[in-house]
Amino acid sequence: MRTRSVHPVTRRTFLRGVGVSMALPWLEASAWGAPANGKPAEAPVRFACLFSGNGFHSKEWWAEGSGKAMKLGKVLEPLTPHREKLIFLRGLYNQEALIGGIHSCQTGNLLTGAHLAPNGEIKSGVSCDQLLAERMKGQTKVPSLVLGTEPSIAAIHKNYSMIYSSHISWTSASTPTPLELYPALAFDRLFRDEAGRDDKSVLDAVLEDTRDVKRTVSKSDARRLDEYLASVREVETRIADAGKGGRLQGWRPTVTKPDAPRPADGIPQDIDQHMRLMADILVLAFRTDTTRVCTLKLNNDHSSLRFPHLKVDYMIHHLLSHTDGADWLKVNQFFAQQVAYIAAKLDAVQEGERTLLDNSMILFLSSMMTGNHNNDQLPVVLLGGGGGKLQTGRVLDYLGKPNRKMCSLYLSLLDKAGVPLDRFGDSTEKLPGL
Repeated sequence: MRTRSVHPVTRRTFLRGVGVSMALPWLEASAWGAPANGKPAEAPVRFACLFSGNGFHSKEWWAEGSGKAMKLGKVLEPLTPHREKLIFLRGLYNQEALIGGIHSCQTGNLLTGAHLAPNGEIKSGVSCDQLLAERMKGQTKVPSLVLGTEPSIAAIHKNYSMIYSSHISWTSASTPTPLELYPALAFDRLFRDEAGRDDKSVLDAVLEDTRDVKRTVSKSDARRLDEYLASVREVETRIADAGKGGRLQGWRPTVTKPDAPRPADGIPQDIDQHMRLMADILVLAFRTDTTRVCTLKLNNDHSSLRFPHLKVDYMIHHLLSHTDGADWLKVNQFFAQQVAYIAAKLDAVQEGERTLLDNSMILFLSSMMTGNHNNDQLPVVLLGGGGGKLQTGRVLDYLGKPNRKMCSLYLSLLDKAGVPLDRFGDSTEKLPGL
């Protein structure tokens, strides 16, 4: 029988097993850099950006009022339960995205504010999520998580590479951050330390360490740990089951039974299942403090997704965006539902006096206002309290104001995440009123 000394639980305590390590969730016993008065310091601020391509319904992206009285347009109705914890930002825009071209030219610099190179060349700038990840490197196991549900597009459109349409996160000016499309691989990146060790459940691998930790913490912390581990197990099980049956998105097979073995660790065929798994992985990543920065590209700009689960299977997302009809609104609401799901999951996790949503900044945005490519103002919603640094339940209107740059928003968010800068992209001043 193994004997070991039991050490105090700290912020950087990990549950460890063979080839596996898992950061602990927020616990009362965790020091979080405990100050001299013995009270635990506050939980860190997390940042996520959720992108939906091709804009939204032209008449149903709006908000008015404040707090509980805030009213949301039909696109954002799924976020109604969280209206007291969101900020609707109207009138922001990206100057460099107006230089010409559509889709690619409007998307590739959404988080950078940089000038995009034309003629098939790939050049943007470092995106705000990756700058934040670089400044926070070493504080978490994974600097950033970049997730997607559609593969990159290799083509030229209106003189600009479609790589720009496929990526909003950039590690360097010439390097888009690779998208992780496979839920199983995203999960493994969070918790596994050795490639190929997928013959055992992550939780089973850390079972002994889990027992040791539970002996050292309070009953309430033990309960939090049990709830957290249960959520990990749920996602593990769903990843293992993904793609084993059900409908196929966008097309129908020519045979009733597979005539080839299903590839292991593949992408779920159902886009609703795929998005939901990625949403759960984002929440797990933040719960475990495995990363504090995540970008989730719900689809590409110029997207080819179809939505049979919504009975909207007759037209791809990009073409549907030009219709501005009832089915387009239905698809918009489906994307907003993913954001609402993440917000609800984060808000259910208590971290001291605040929730995980209160300790996060979640951007939901697109690179154009509608499917007609207009981007003189962009659709932007910000959820979460930024660790108590954001006053939520508001509508902020910057239309016609002298400073309405997206990069001014990023400067503000970086500052609230503990990374103050004098300049980012095309801005040298933070967004007033935020």
